[in-house]
Amino acid sequence: MNAIGLLIIILFILMVFVGGVQGMKAFVGLVLNFIVIFILMILINWQFNAYIVTALMSVIILALAIYLGAENQFVTNTAFKTSLIVVSILMVVAILVQHLGQFQGFATENSEELEGLSLNVGLPFTKVAVIVMVISILGAVAEAAMAIVADLNEVIERTPNLSKKSLYAHAHIIGGQILGTAINTLFFGVLGANLPLLIWFIRLRYSIAMFFNAKLLMMEVVTMLLGMLGILMSIWVASRLVVHEYVKIQSKNMRKGEWSPLLRLHY
Repeated sequence: MNAIGLLIIILFILMVFVGGVQGMKAFVGLVLNFIVIFILMILINWQFNAYIVTALMSVIILALAIYLGAENQFVTNTAFKTSLIVVSILMVVAILVQHLGQFQGFATENSEELEGLSLNVGLPFTKVAVIVMVISILGAVAEAAMAIVADLNEVIERTPNLSKKSLYAHAHIIGGQILGTAINTLFFGVLGANLPLLIWFIRLRYSIAMFFNAKLLMMEVVTMLLGMLGILMSIWVASRLVVHEYVKIQSKNMRKGEWSPLLRLHY
């Protein structure tokens, strides 16, 4: 058994030990998402429209990650809606950024690795770069959406008579807490993955201009910034959706002459 297989077994055991049945569902979702990514590569290799395939597979990946990650129907539905809205916007932004920045293809630092290999892959590298950006931000968007919706739902269940203004205040506080940890996770993930590259650039005495124009590094930086933007947008959109649903159910119950079980937002 190789190291990867051993780590997968350890991950499965720990997820079941910590999360029980929910942990097992999350692991199954992880495996299914890996299969979806593999199917994505096959379909693109078969010359299907890269953007359409990416959009469809992104919806499937988000659905698996969210609906197998929680049981509360209100939380999962709201997080899924939020993720779809945010990813749709970021996909357009990724296409625009790629068009302006031209991050596609390989850099001069890849020349030794590519020696003797053919680059005629039959697919524009522009589309490959956009696909990488979109797929890379899905996890961050889904995680932020789930976190903010679940926390706000907990606040509503504990204090069902909150005003709209108070709920927005809670959303602001919770969003700030989620934002700091999520963005740090993205930043240090990119920094850790590219630390050898950064050391290499420094040892080769790259100038500041070469440093900031290095295609390998800038692609990672742009992807990280898109992920951070996705987290910000997820918190904002999810907060608005939760408050909108809260006000709608509150108004409905008031018309019926009810007030208290107002917001068991489980559907």
